[in-house]
Amino acid sequence: MLDWRQIDTVMLDMDGTLLDLNFDNHFWQEFVPLRFAELHGLTLEQAKQELAPRVKAMEGRLEWYCLDYWSSELNLNIAGLKQELAGLIAVHPHVVEFLDALRGRRRLLLVTNAHRDSLSLKMEKTCLHRFFDEIVSSHDFGFAKEQQGFWQALQERHVFEKQRSLLVDDSLAVLRSARQFGIAHLVSISKPDSRRPVRPIAEFPAIEDFRALMPGLLPDAADVP
Repeated sequence: MLDWRQIDTVMLDMDGTLLDLNFDNHFWQEFVPLRFAELHGLTLEQAKQELAPRVKAMEGRLEWYCLDYWSSELNLNIAGLKQELAGLIAVHPHVVEFLDALRGRRRLLLVTNAHRDSLSLKMEKTCLHRFFDEIVSSHDFGFAKEQQGFWQALQERHVFEKQRSLLVDDSLAVLRSARQFGIAHLVSISKPDSRRPVRPIAEFPAIEDFRALMPGLLPDAADVP
């Protein structure tokens, strides 16, 4: 799928790419509405109906990913609630194997829309930070990855050659933004949530897990089944 001889810099998303999106889906679609319902004396269904359009309106914007924003908007301690569910945070299969193969062979950046509080919690639980040369949150730049401003700021702060860079992300909107910016190698994740079906993706090369990217990365990777 990839010619690793053409890639110097690897940029990896976190939620849904390295980590199982089940945590975030359950948190935002079930746990937050439950606590919002308790706070306002609503049924769970009423809470979901009230929250859905408010969340949808922020999609693709930095606020959508900002724990401080939602804590203020919903009068809930979102970072604290994430701590309560931290046991659900899980690394996708074969991620550590892939990162271990990359370490020392390619420049490795974690590029995420996650708020720094969420990022810190997940790195604490998974210890994946040890693999990365740089860890970048879109909140550092004031632009979500869906926006061109993010990639421009990333290029200025962490200089990379677009034609020799790879981005792996589960968000098609993010991949489209990266393509517009000129990043040459783009791969999507077809199963970001382990409890949901594989997504059919035609717009970008797609993988279900990182074993698909291993051939050619190591001297004997072509022999990996």
